Amino acid sequence: MHLRKNDLVEVVAGDDLGKRGRVLYIFPKDNRAIVEGANFIYRHLRRSREYPEGGRVQKEAPLDISNLKLVCPGCDKATKVGVKVVEREGRGMRLRICKKCGAEIEGRR
Repeated sequence: MHLRKNDLVEVVAGDDLGKRGRVLYIFPKDNRAIVEGANFIYRHLRRSREYPEGGRVQKEAPLDISNLKLVCPGCDKATKVGVKVVEREGRGMRLRICKKCGAEIEGRR
């Protein structure tokens, strides 16, 4: 999977085309991700202690990962992600690379 939590992504298909946001949560088995500020849906809630008025609450719904592209921090464009294996500290590490400018995309590994 080429996306990780807290990556900046751009929506490339659907109603929210062109919107950018951070990845809040990833569902790897379903190939879906929740993006901050994109794909809002309404949930109809019954009155409770948490929601004394009840009613409609807006929240983000998952998007398919195929509809998202990572935004490169170097060139600030939505791009495909490549993988490069580099020897660091005596072991091989996989780095994410921007396909447009070749910049290394920071990751947690």
